[in-house]
Amino acid sequence: MDTFSAAVMLFLIMDPLGNLPIFASILRHIDPKKRRRVLIRELLFALGIMLLFLFAGEAILNFLNLRSESVSIAGGIILFLIAIRMIFPQPGGVVGLAAGEEPFIVPMAIPLMAGPSVLAALILLAHTDSSRMLDWTIALLAAWGVSAVILLFYKVFTKVLGEKGLTAVERLMGMVLVMISVQMFLDGIASYMAHMGQAAQ
Repeated sequence: MDTFSAAVMLFLIMDPLGNLPIFASILRHIDPKKRRRVLIRELLFALGIMLLFLFAGEAILNFLNLRSESVSIAGGIILFLIAIRMIFPQPGGVVGLAAGEEPFIVPMAIPLMAGPSVLAALILLAHTDSSRMLDWTIALLAAWGVSAVILLFYKVFTKVLGEKGLTAVERLMGMVLVMISVQMFLDGIASYMAHMGQAAQ
C-alpha cells in the first residue's frame, strides 16, 4: 500500500462527514465562544492518540496484556451508548453533560475521531511494514488534516440543515451508529472467538 492509498483508507475510516451531526449535537450545548477551542482541542487529542497507537499501539496492548479485539468491543459499547442518546434525546445532549460543560477526550476524540477501527488500522500498518513509519505518519497527518477541516466547518452544515433538519439527521445517524456499534462489538467477539479456537487447537 502506498502513502496516498493509506491516507484515503484512514480518511474513510475516520468518516468526518458521518461524524458531523454528532459533533454538531455535542457542540450545540457548549458556549458558542468556546466551541471552536473545544473542537480544536479534541481534534489535537485525537491526533496525539492516533500517533501514539501508530508508533506504540502494539507494544501498549502487549504491555497491558490486552488484545486488539478489546479495543473494538470497548469502542462498540461506547458508541452504542452515544447512539441511544442520539435517538432518545436527554438533557445534556448525546454525552449527558450539563449545559455548558465541555466534553474531554470522550467521546469526540475517542471513539468518534480516533475510533477502534482507525486505531486497529494504524496498528496493522505499523505491524505490516515497520520500515515505512514516515509514510504512515504522512498518511495519518493528511487524513486527519482533511477530516479536521471538514469538522471545523460544521457550522456551515448546521445552517444549511437548520435546527429541525439537524435533529432529524442526528436521530438518523443514531440509528446508523447503533448498527455500526453492534457490528464493532460483534467483530471483536468473533475475532476473539476465532483466536481462542486457534489456541485450543
